Parts: sequence; C-alpha cells; structure tokens
Amino acid sequence: MNKKERSSFTARVGLAQINCTVGDLVGNSNKILERILEAKELGVDIVSFPELALCGYPPEDLLLKPKFIEDNLHKIKELAASVKGMVAVVGFVDSRKGSLYNAAAVINEGKIKGIYHKILLPNYSVFDEKRYFQSGKAYPCFSAGNIVFGVTICEDIWFKDGPAMRLARQGASLIININASPFCIGKLKTREKIVKEQAKTHNVSICYTNLVGGQDELVFDGQSFAVSAAGKQIAGADAFKEQLLVADIPLPKKGRSKNAIIAAPALPEGGKPRLAAAKTQLLTTEEEVYGALRTGLHDYVVKNGFKKVVIGLSGGIDSALVAVLAADALGRENVIGVFMPSRFSSEESRNDAEELAKLLGIRLLTIPIESAFKTYLSTLAPLFEGKPEDITEENLQSRIRGNILMALSNKFNWIVLTTGNKSEMSTGYATLYGDMAGGFAVIKDVPKILVYVLSRYRNSLSPAIPENTISKAPTAELRPNQKDTDSLPPYEILDQILKLYIEEHRSLDEIVSEGFQPELIAKVIRMVDHTEYKRRQAPPGIKITPLAFGKDRRMPITNKYKG
Repeated sequence: MNKKERSSFTARVGLAQINCTVGDLVGNSNKILERILEAKELGVDIVSFPELALCGYPPEDLLLKPKFIEDNLHKIKELAASVKGMVAVVGFVDSRKGSLYNAAAVINEGKIKGIYHKILLPNYSVFDEKRYFQSGKAYPCFSAGNIVFGVTICEDIWFKDGPAMRLARQGASLIININASPFCIGKLKTREKIVKEQAKTHNVSICYTNLVGGQDELVFDGQSFAVSAAGKQIAGADAFKEQLLVADIPLPKKGRSKNAIIAAPALPEGGKPRLAAAKTQLLTTEEEVYGALRTGLHDYVVKNGFKKVVIGLSGGIDSALVAVLAADALGRENVIGVFMPSRFSSEESRNDAEELAKLLGIRLLTIPIESAFKTYLSTLAPLFEGKPEDITEENLQSRIRGNILMALSNKFNWIVLTTGNKSEMSTGYATLYGDMAGGFAVIKDVPKILVYVLSRYRNSLSPAIPENTISKAPTAELRPNQKDTDSLPPYEILDQILKLYIEEHRSLDEIVSEGFQPELIAKVIRMVDHTEYKRRQAPPGIKITPLAFGKDRRMPITNKYKG
C-alpha cells in the first residue's frame, strides 16, 4: 500500500535514533542523510533526529568558537538541499543577532521551512545549557499536508504547562520531541511516565526521539518511543542501538493552525495504518547498566582513535568486570591484560587472572614488579631511615604498576582502562598516580555491590569471570593478609551510606536516623570529603547513577564545611 492509499487520519513518523559524535559535522550529516533516504523509501511523512544531532551533544565550549557555529549553519543548509518528498526535523545550533539557540530545523523540498528554538533550558546535573544558549520565545505549528504538528526539544516536554500545552492549544495533534537524554538507572520509566501524561493531558500524540551512544562521561540509551493521544505506547526502539523506528500514528481530523507553516503538500485520504511496531521491552537493571557501560566504553575508545585497551589484572572482581566489558565492547583481540605480581601477591590471584584471560580469550602479560619495588625501597631508604613502613610502601607498588601500564600505553598506543569502582572513588581507597592512572575509568560510577551483581549477570550469559574471583574476599594485596574491610566498612553498609550522603545529599543526622552508627557515618563522610582532590585528578568514567563524580558533582577541594 502506498501513500495515496493511506488515510489522512494517519501520520507515518520515523524516529531516527542515531549515534552522533561531537564536532563531526560531516560524519553526523552523512548519517542523518542516510536515515532520511531510508525513511523516504519506507513512505515516512516526517522523520525526526535527536537534539543537536548535526553537531553532537553536548558540544560544550565548541559553541564559543565562531567558526564552529558557521560550519554548523552551512552544513544544515547543505543537508536541507537533499531533503525531498518528506519532512525532516533535525537538531542544530541556530544563531540570531549574536545569540545562540538549541534549535530544530523543519526541512522540506530542499529548504528549511521553519525553525524551533528550545524554550526550557536545563542548567542542573550534567547540563549547562544556559551557559551557551538563549531561550526561544515562539511556539510555531507546522503543517505537513493533513498533519498539524509542533516541535519541542528535550526539557520542553517535561513540564505540564510548558510548550506542549501551548502547541496543543494552537491546533497541533502531534508533537515531535527530539532529545539528548543521558542514561541513568531507571530513566526510561520516568521518561515514559511524563510523556504519556503529557499526551493524555493535552490530547496530542508524541514522538520521543532520543540520541544513542557514548560521549565522554555520558551515555545515551536511545529507547525512542511514540505514544497516542490516549497515552498508550504505539512503538518503541531498542536500547543502545542505532535504529530507525517507524510508526503509524492515528490522528484526529483537524484543520491547519492559522500559524502553520506549510511544510508539505496535502496527503490524499484512503487506506489504513500498515505498521504494527514493537513496543519497548523494559530491561532489568543489570541489562541496562551493562549495556550502558559496554556502549560508553566502546564509543570512548573508538571515537578517540584507539583500537586496543590495556588493563591491570589483579585477580580481583573489579579488574575482571572491566576486562569482560572491554572484550564484549571491543572484541577479545583488542584487550590486553597485565598481571603484575609483587611479594604480597597470592598464587590464588595469579590463578584467577590466568583463568579470566583464558575464559575471555584475551592476551595476558605477566610483569613482576619485585625488582622495581626493591629499587624504590633502596633509593628511599636513606630518607625513610627510622620511619616504620606504612601506606607509603603500599602505594609505591600501585604506582609502579601504573607506570608500567602507562609505558605500554605510550609504546603501543593502547589506552589504559582503570578499574576503580564508585565505592573506592568515594572514599579515596585508591592510589593517585597508581591504580588511578589511565585514560578511562569504566566502572567509576558503579558501586561495589553492583559490581558483584553485574558480574553474576554476565556469567549468566556465558562463563566469563572465575567463580573464585566473585566469591573471595576483596583485597588490594599491598601488605600481608590485607583485606578491604581493614580500611572500609563492609560494602553492604558502605554503599548505602555513600548513596545517602553523595546522591541524596543527606546530612550526618539524617543518615543516623536511617539506623547507621554515628561514628561509622562520620568516618565515611570524612573519607569522602578529604579525598575530593583525588577525584578531581581521576580519568573520566561512565555515568550510570543519578549523581556521578565529574560533570554531576562539583564540590570544592578546599572545604571546611562539616555537616
């Protein structure tokens, strides 16, 4: 059945969730054009692309470069010339009288027929849009034949009395909402709830198109979807995959808005919807977090021009999970593990590292550090005379390992993946210029207990992490018989306190009311506050929780506040 046989009460909409790269105007434009051509072959009336798809999101201080803005404007006009026989909604940066706008171009028949400027600019969490953009003031409706639609951008759809209400009152029966909404645990349920409520409240169908892929610390999960005016999901795209989701949207018969911009010739009546698109399949927490980590790792490595990664394997669970993620994301042939035993390393750890490498099929190098450690001790002996051994000697071992990994990185152009988890990063249970040295901190936002959950989840798919690695007590093996619990509370308790203090901003007294011991809470808070300087020097890592270290949390290093 072709367009001529379709009912005027139906709009065929394409939601193109694509993986863009910040600054790659040519590559992003080519990807957009490919999806436009694909959508045209499928008889799509309107195809939408993510927020700032042309330049990538977030472009950050590239927006301060006049040449970048000019090139972006040139490229959107060039792209528009290739759009024929349909309508495309494409995110880009608009410039008017010296002000910048987060914008969406409505393109048809080789021309930009209209532009929408984002009205509600987020300026919290990882977002800094008010640093760069001005808010839009207009609420234009557009007509594509019998379809009267409005365009909104990301934050615009989150408020009940926001742009969606204004557009509906102007006669829009469909809203195209384009997004660059970063992943965090449980985000999809929140998005769907808000969009469905908006659709029902304002009696409009909504197509929510989201970005997919990794960009520095952020991961975008896609999971685009379309809902009817009754708030029912019509179609949903997969998580962490590039897809063109095509959905037939039933629309009420309406005349054009007096403010409408004619974007396409009227569509003839007749026919019925032809598509029965699949609805979004909700993932378990383990599935979505593992998918986010794998996607973020792959894109960070590949988009920054690396092919191989190197990981220090200790025989412990953190380095094991990072190695598995790397093998899944990049291919086992692109992962090198390095076991660097010291005088305190156990045979158990050696066996676990070797078994992990065998299960994954990755290359394993063994580089003992004893001779280097002895040299350091000998060199420093005159200065340390009369001083007992302490954490200094422990950290020397970690820093030797960091040096070795960075030497391999320099020589072979392998990027070093660090293996510290969020529990360790929170409390400073990591060595600056040692196990914190590297290019990307894959599990930086993953609490220790979730590390165990993810490891068991991955093993449920196929054998990957040795069972002994999961079941044994965690240890840094930097002194005889060392255990993590020598320095930290049990992770089952620690992770709860850290979540309350860091992610929920609870005070000591408020955490005490949750049933934890005041002395223990005070110790944890002191560890968190006193190691801000370490975190500031840590490599970037993937955000998966509502509040991650990095863009999300910006605490002062010099800080005397206690509370």
